[in-house]
Amino acid sequence: MGEFGKKKISIMVPCYNEEENVIPMSEALVDIMTRELSQYDYEIIFIDNCSQDRTREYLEQICAKNKRIKAIFNVTNFGQFNSPFYGLCQTTGDCAISVCCDFQDPVEMIPRFVEEWEKGYKIVSGIKSHSKENKFVYMLRTIYYKMIRKMSDVEMIEHFTGFGLYDKTFIHLLRQLDDPMPFIRGIVAEYGFKRKDIEYTQPKRRAGKTKNNFYSLYDAAMLSITSYTKVGLRLATFFGFIASALSLLVAIIYLVYKLTHWYSFTAGTAPIVIGIFLIGSIQLFFIGLIGEYVLNINKRVIHRPLVVVEKTINFDNAPIPVAGTTTESVFEEEETDGRE
Repeated sequence: MGEFGKKKISIMVPCYNEEENVIPMSEALVDIMTRELSQYDYEIIFIDNCSQDRTREYLEQICAKNKRIKAIFNVTNFGQFNSPFYGLCQTTGDCAISVCCDFQDPVEMIPRFVEEWEKGYKIVSGIKSHSKENKFVYMLRTIYYKMIRKMSDVEMIEHFTGFGLYDKTFIHLLRQLDDPMPFIRGIVAEYGFKRKDIEYTQPKRRAGKTKNNFYSLYDAAMLSITSYTKVGLRLATFFGFIASALSLLVAIIYLVYKLTHWYSFTAGTAPIVIGIFLIGSIQLFFIGLIGEYVLNINKRVIHRPLVVVEKTINFDNAPIPVAGTTTESVFEEEETDGRE
């Protein structure tokens, strides 16, 4: 519970090089909370993934004006999944809402999320039914989501990016997960909390450039495939059996034909070249795919912390422990603003 016995809503905003958006985003969120959700206490947590522009400078100014707005500064960039995950784990409200800083997650939906939460839903997910982004990119995302949904061991949620509301019971679960590579979209689908899906049209970025590129999208796709599907390894096994059987069959046919037509049969180099390139390409593809699984395992075995925090602003208490991380000791050693 928040101040004066009110329920408390936490809003977590991950950001990276969002100097043009952090101030308007903070103003929009405060306006929503004071105008439409005034019956609730609130906190807004910005977690900055080591921005290289003036984002941190602006966040310090914002936090100085409003003690309900807090900030976490990561010592370096820990990727598009770890930082938001850790930010959610540091929320202290009765529910937590994750909103991207670029305004592609409409803040106007927050009251609707809270309304559904009050009806008893533990998770309220924002689902993109349409998007004003590049149509080709949206089509590729649609194909990807449908492919993952069919291949996955759990029922993955199509066009869900993490934008939504999470009850404190789900946040408590996140803190207990000992996963150095958390994939929030898969976790939401896997653990089956009572969920309400709400569709929305994704607008364009308000300002700035998107941080997504081919590598980041590929990284997200590989994380979901290697964490929640077995199909890559199974395909490697099946294709290996099929290729071996075909190779053996062709070898037997050639041997028999050569023995029965010793002087008239000349195979030439074409079958050898075709066979080498065909089998070689299949092997290289699946070696690469298996390598992605090995990389996933390697990162989990090394088990680095989710994030390492350089500085916090307006946090009254020590960080909430998150399973498998060492960030709490970093907090204790770090001089933190706003602790009076």
